[in-house]
Amino acid sequence: MQPDTDILGLMDVQPTFMPGGELPVVDGHAVVPVINRLLPCFAHAFATQDWHPPGHFSFASTHPGKVPFDTVDGQTLWPDHGIAGSPNAALHAAIDQTRIEVVVRKGFHPHLDSYSAFFENDRTTPTGLDGWLRQRGFKRIFLTGLATDFCVGWSAEDALRLGYETIVIEDACRGIGIPTAPGRTTVEDIKDKLLALGCCFIASTDLAA
Repeated sequence: MQPDTDILGLMDVQPTFMPGGELPVVDGHAVVPVINRLLPCFAHAFATQDWHPPGHFSFASTHPGKVPFDTVDGQTLWPDHGIAGSPNAALHAAIDQTRIEVVVRKGFHPHLDSYSAFFENDRTTPTGLDGWLRQRGFKRIFLTGLATDFCVGWSAEDALRLGYETIVIEDACRGIGIPTAPGRTTVEDIKDKLLALGCCFIASTDLAA
């Protein structure tokens, strides 16, 4: 570990993505204790939050006749979730936030969704995280959170393309797993893509006893 240049990233560890939330990821709550065990291994951490206005373009409810997981113009439609200012959009209350130095809120543009911590889904509009990380001198990013195949995966892809050494801590993440082909889901697809780009996948036990 390199305390000055390593940082832990918590992707969307929000109740909205956990059982009982608006867009629950199976076992999403299970990442919380794993992340809390990891946080003491790092001197620095950042977090992201989905932070949508009501009536966001990505919500199925915004499109008459559409249901969650339909698509419109290439956009996957979701249940209303991560509503800015709502209790379920907050970082999970059990997360130890003492090492979280910055929180990036994404998806607040009404007509533009945002999965990556670095760019909105047009892949060009920056969130500002890259500039913050570079100014602070971080070089290696360890990613955790929800969901593996969307916000974690897109963040890892952008981190790699931006030149960061990128590690996904698999048991500190959970995926949605939308089927994409027989025997495959979005989780398998994003993992294969990230491996090809040079991402590393490890277990939390590789870092925390």
